[in-house]
Amino acid sequence: MRPEILNPLFTEVDALKGVGPQLTKLLNRLGLTRLIDVLYHLPTGAIERVRAPAANAPLLGRTVILELTPFDTRQSRSGRGPFRVLAADGDGNTITLIYFNNPGWAKKTLPMGELRIVSGKLDAYGDEWQIVHPEVAEPGKGPEPALREPIYPLTEGLTNRRIGELAAAALERAPELPEWIEPGLLARQGWRDWRGALAEAHREPGAGPTRKRLAYDEIFANQLTMMLLRQASRRKRGVPLAGTGELSGRLDLPYELTGAQRRVFEEIRGDMAQAAPMLRLLQGDVGSGKTLVALLAMLLAVESGAQAALLAPTEILARQHHATLLMQLDSIGVRVAILTGREKGRPRESVLMGLTDGSIDILVGTHAIFQEKVAYRNLGLAVIDEQHRFGVSQRLLLSAKAERPPHLLVMTATPIPRTLTLTQYGEMDVSRIDEMPPGRSPVETRVISEERLPEVVDALGRHVAAGGQAYWVCPLVEESEKSDAAAAEERARVLRLRLGEDKVGLVHGRMKGPEKDVVMARFAAGEVAVLVATTVIEVGVDVPNSTLMIVEGAERFGLAQLHQLRGRVGRGEGKSTCLLIRGANLTDVGRARLALMRETNDGFRIAEEDLRLRGPGEILGTRQSGEAGFRVATAEDVAELAPVATSDAQLLLDRDGGLAGERGQAARTCLYLFERDQAVGLIRSG
Repeated sequence: MRPEILNPLFTEVDALKGVGPQLTKLLNRLGLTRLIDVLYHLPTGAIERVRAPAANAPLLGRTVILELTPFDTRQSRSGRGPFRVLAADGDGNTITLIYFNNPGWAKKTLPMGELRIVSGKLDAYGDEWQIVHPEVAEPGKGPEPALREPIYPLTEGLTNRRIGELAAAALERAPELPEWIEPGLLARQGWRDWRGALAEAHREPGAGPTRKRLAYDEIFANQLTMMLLRQASRRKRGVPLAGTGELSGRLDLPYELTGAQRRVFEEIRGDMAQAAPMLRLLQGDVGSGKTLVALLAMLLAVESGAQAALLAPTEILARQHHATLLMQLDSIGVRVAILTGREKGRPRESVLMGLTDGSIDILVGTHAIFQEKVAYRNLGLAVIDEQHRFGVSQRLLLSAKAERPPHLLVMTATPIPRTLTLTQYGEMDVSRIDEMPPGRSPVETRVISEERLPEVVDALGRHVAAGGQAYWVCPLVEESEKSDAAAAEERARVLRLRLGEDKVGLVHGRMKGPEKDVVMARFAAGEVAVLVATTVIEVGVDVPNSTLMIVEGAERFGLAQLHQLRGRVGRGEGKSTCLLIRGANLTDVGRARLALMRETNDGFRIAEEDLRLRGPGEILGTRQSGEAGFRVATAEDVAELAPVATSDAQLLLDRDGGLAGERGQAARTCLYLFERDQAVGLIRSG
């Protein structure tokens, strides 16, 4: 149960005075459904106003508060131009107040001959001084413009003042919470109490120590959650899977394992031989051979009489894994099956039966493999590929599919900065494959202006004529998949006119699974020379003959995503090239991203830079499913405060009596405050 002291914070926004259905709808648009959402909807800056008795030249370009008396109006003959109200200040200067719509409202709020308090940016237009769409108040009636007004993220129909009023009302209802931060740390940092820090953050936007305190609270709750999960995992008892080496010894490996692969596999083997379930994150750059290590781990489970499951984020990736495993394992008698949302009727029933009677050794699939109706006879190892697509709660759900918790190996080809590894995977042991297999040569990366697009198409034509294959990835037009698909369809049409109808394939997110599979199979078989796609090919596509990657609108992608796309080539023996086509309007951040891509193939370095440029919420391409993101903490906060928060949480558990002690009780409040459901569940279960 949530501590009673927090209940006021989790009441609906319509509990605030003056918040009716219409205002509730506007607030919901901003994600503000409860009082706590309003409290953490912090201002991003402030409007600084200057109050003056009259206008003057030094005030031009500044936001002013003036007392003005309207004396005339001007409207264009067509009625389409702006509506102007001429008003005089205390020195007799004329200020023109301009409205581009709703002249009726302007006439009503600025009656002729009556003094009004007017606020807005004072600008010069020729010889005329003007304020566009000013705020207007009647002296002595209602609130006047403040000299300093916080600026909030808004939606149409809401003003900064209204959000500020709601935040003040929510603060009045906010309780004083017990302190969860270690007293010595609190004193050293000079931080205020939780409620005082929130009040100051709304009153004084950008206040360093105050905002730092609020960021720390989130990071502390996160780190404590990770530690509780780790403790709970260590207390559980699974089944040791030592393996015999019989199956892995018969496996026909494509190459000798690298030193890094051998080291990582020994770490995994050591974990799986223990009764405590393994909980390990396997990081490796694109093409470093993570899947081969995962295969050896799955064979270890099968040798020990258990089953293994491999969970992939997309159907394309699941089917590719399935095809690869069938090819590698069929000859040594290991039975592999696939289960995705597409398997229906008799094929699906056959797989479900094979899992329960033990005739299936390894199951590959998407989310479908941990649905309620999927039961295993003896699930000993679960492998999750592309870990960033799945949250902690989903990992735990998969673990619950066995009578005794299975060993869990999660993998990602998106290199994760060390700081984020601490905050997002803190409950796991971490292994890194930091060595590439033999034969993988670096991909040459070039940045080309979109003005040279015809040259790129000509070069692609020559590449195809010489028997080469290529990817052409279309830009992220908007957030909507529909517009990305439309861009891909248009690019495919243009390339077909140039290269031939049968030479160009198209894959995008709006296509059905079987349609995508047909195109992908034709591309893998070499029947299609150019695959035009949206970012659905970001992970899981392995066509060694494709040695050219073209990314259109490259500046619109994050560094981690560009690195993943580049990783689709350079998988064979031929020299590979990645062409990043940039638009004309390149920001400084966009320029820095593309320069780094040209400079290095090191995914771990790229990940650290991507964190700096984009922040922790976006680095992994998608936020963790089912986990609360940070509302306040930035990338810099995470880098600075995560180690401190980890030490503080460890101190709480080791010295201060854990969750049962006085500070532990306050820490429980903190966990509930930030809705760390996994930790809350552990608290409930004792």
